[in-house]
Amino acid sequence: MNMNRIILADDHSFVRLGIIQILKDEFPNADIVQVGDAESLIKEVSLHNWDLVITDLDMPGRSGLEALEQIKVLKPDLPVLVLSIYPEDLYAVRVLRAGAAGYLNKNSAPEELIVAIQRISMGKKYITPDIAEKFLDTDVDKKPHESLSNREFEIFKLLAAGKTVSQVAEMLSIALTTVSTHRGRIMEKLNLSTNSDLTRYAIANHIISDIGM
Repeated sequence: MNMNRIILADDHSFVRLGIIQILKDEFPNADIVQVGDAESLIKEVSLHNWDLVITDLDMPGRSGLEALEQIKVLKPDLPVLVLSIYPEDLYAVRVLRAGAAGYLNKNSAPEELIVAIQRISMGKKYITPDIAEKFLDTDVDKKPHESLSNREFEIFKLLAAGKTVSQVAEMLSIALTTVSTHRGRIMEKLNLSTNSDLTRYAIANHIISDIGM
């Protein structure tokens, strides 16, 4: 698989520029387009043909996880490499199950990005040994938050970080009642009662830091 047309989505321009430089060094003839949010990414994917999507998870509006799900509906065979500041054990299995071709922590060495792309270009998934092991694990050691749907997980993170129901609804462009319904399911699945409980749980499980997201 050639990597002639690559689209990169990240809401930080300096991050995009750094990644583009790494890509240009390895793929000097590639056409690389950059966007700053998930909506723009989905629009570009729907309008044009790409060989690879590289996307961050946390962006304004829709999350990269939602963008991934939409991309897999629009172009099921288009490989998507997810980059994130979050540790592998929090998101890698979730995004791979959603159809991503790979997951890479932003703290990884630059050459690891090229390794990931080269593996994806061969039609394979980029997956570390630790995550491969998690795929094989039974549900015995599964943490409660791992049972949340992708939408529930995104809402859980925002509520745990101190966002109100109305703020979450505005950020995700969904109805207040939808957020409230999801909040109820999240509380039930995690066996919690208040937003403060959500925050304590999220901190204890390294989903957010004690100073927010």
